[in-house]
Amino acid sequence: MKKVVIFIFAVLFADGLLASDKTVTSRVVANPLNLNYRFEKSEPSRREAADPEIILFKGKYYLFASKSGGYWSSPDLVDWTFIPCKTISTLEYYAPTVLAMGDTLFYLASISKKIHYTLNPDVDDWHTLENCQFGISNTDHALFRDDATGRVYDYYGCSNVGPIYGVELDPANGFRSIGEPVTLIEHHPDIYGWERPGENNEEIKNGWNEGANMLKHNGKYYLQYAAPGTQFRTYADGVYVSDAPLGPFKYMENSPFSLKPGGFIGGAGHGGTFCDKYGNYWHIATMKISQRHSFERRLGLFPVFFDEDGSMNARTVLTDYPIVIPDRKVDFSRDNLSAGWKLLSYGKKVQVSSSLTGHEAEKAVNEQVEDWWASATGDAGEWLMVDLGKTLTVNAIHVNFADEGFTNKAENSYVCYRYRIEASNDGERWTVFADRTQNTRDMPHELIVAPKAVKARFLRIVNEETLQGKFSISGFRVFGEKYKEQKINGLKVEREADRCRYALQWDALPEATGYIVRWGLSPDKLHSAAMTYVNEFEAGFFNSEADYFFEVVSF
Repeated sequence: MKKVVIFIFAVLFADGLLASDKTVTSRVVANPLNLNYRFEKSEPSRREAADPEIILFKGKYYLFASKSGGYWSSPDLVDWTFIPCKTISTLEYYAPTVLAMGDTLFYLASISKKIHYTLNPDVDDWHTLENCQFGISNTDHALFRDDATGRVYDYYGCSNVGPIYGVELDPANGFRSIGEPVTLIEHHPDIYGWERPGENNEEIKNGWNEGANMLKHNGKYYLQYAAPGTQFRTYADGVYVSDAPLGPFKYMENSPFSLKPGGFIGGAGHGGTFCDKYGNYWHIATMKISQRHSFERRLGLFPVFFDEDGSMNARTVLTDYPIVIPDRKVDFSRDNLSAGWKLLSYGKKVQVSSSLTGHEAEKAVNEQVEDWWASATGDAGEWLMVDLGKTLTVNAIHVNFADEGFTNKAENSYVCYRYRIEASNDGERWTVFADRTQNTRDMPHELIVAPKAVKARFLRIVNEETLQGKFSISGFRVFGEKYKEQKINGLKVEREADRCRYALQWDALPEATGYIVRWGLSPDKLHSAAMTYVNEFEAGFFNSEADYFFEVVSF
């Protein structure tokens, strides 16, 4: 490896965004979003939702995602209501896109040339657009209306060979194309390491450029796209920017702007950026499990901000920790959303009632959604207990179920886990932390926030109802105490012969849970970040023609 001289420094993490609102537990969430992800129709049995888009329409947020049997609505980006849908005939196609025009919401899916519309998405009352002249038989469409001109465009493409295209549409004439499609984004894996396939972008060839999305901000057009593939933790979104909706577009050097390779769950690609009721920007994206099937996926929500130079940035690191969804305009470039709690359960001792071979107890606390603990049965009475090592303040528990051994399909898609969580200081006398014994909702990724923090050393989850599959958990994540970051020492940075790759090492801190690596194109704009649990970091998602600045802090 060739060593490079680079400016490196460390700073302490800012206090959480809403320190004065820590008691407002109703707005605390964690990724992945806690939705009733549907089991798919095909083998093997697994849940899937991907390629998401959120639109603010008539005062509500509506979330659409592939293969979900419907869509969701929310008044606040916190609580989501599922709306089953039968009237969209193309609902089982991938990569939906929606477009609001006046009082009408239009829906288009990949491959299909049919467009559906509704005046009220709160009910299943969609209609097929008559005299539709939309003629583009391609994948991963993104419909966009320019608010300045009222003109409508379609951006599309999903290929490891072909580009991302754009074309103007005429909604007054059945959404027919106006003119010929324009090539907007081509593949550049030789320059942009994040476009290369692999868990660490190690394959120097074309990945899949896909999942276009358009956002207009301050008169600029931000054309987003995903690479290299949905089955990788390095699945990310980059962006090109232009002064016109069909270009020419210029690559934004801080791409990928949405990237999450580390933490409990990774992946932050093929998504859409939108503005909320208060003027805050968000990115909704696809997150990866990809164990039973490469398309086993979840959804994540990330805050977005724009620099003074117009570059777009998503904050993804630690968003699978508890964060607070704001109820007002905030500055995401300066303020983070942290609820202020650290992870207490990582690597701690675990006892269980039983284990299935290959799914041992410690996998419930290893911070990897890709593996899990499973009990030998699905019987009531199966349990898992975490020993925190000493009595600590516990504010929240994130329960992530793994559905081991389930054979559910779309027609019997939802699983209502019933259980209780108990807390103890001595492992003998227990009090109830959370009671879900009468649960009637499918909540595979619930963050349970205590109305009032409790003191406990032992936390135990007990299954209360016999399941079709095994009682299984990919993450029993306990949060509490006060989160803080500390400076590290001995940071060394090397750029490899392949200029898309960097390798970092630093002195380990025995008391640290893990480390956050931040980087950017200038020392005052270290807006990209990744988490690691070891004192080294090697990655290949950088741009070969850019120089980077780094910092590392422990947490």
